[in-house]
Amino acid sequence: MKKLLFVFGFLSFFGLGCSTAQTTTVEAFEKGMSKKDVQLIDVRTPDEYAEGHLKNAKLMNVNDEGFDANIATLDKSKPVYVYCRSGHRSHIAYTTLKEKGFKNVVELKGGIMAWEAAGKEVVAGK
Repeated sequence: MKKLLFVFGFLSFFGLGCSTAQTTTVEAFEKGMSKKDVQLIDVRTPDEYAEGHLKNAKLMNVNDEGFDANIATLDKSKPVYVYCRSGHRSHIAYTTLKEKGFKNVVELKGGIMAWEAAGKEVVAGK
């Protein structure tokens, strides 16, 4: 039993174990974000957002000290779709949202980089 716990702990530490995050592909994310009542959140910096973001995405920089106040404006009963550049910051946002009681949080696997690589549209400007 101790060996099994050790192996699971080892795998989890290195990100190889089971993940509780709900990440999804570009195609599934695009389909999901078009549904009614989805709250689409870009968690990058204002400069990154201005360079190009998903249509109808709200900017809520996960590294900003006001992030918790920003997500407090969201409706916990509605789905929240989050993305960043490559997936790291959206995972931080995902974890924070789940800790704050949001039940339906989805993050874009590979971030906006994957979105653009798939030839999907981005909107420039603020």
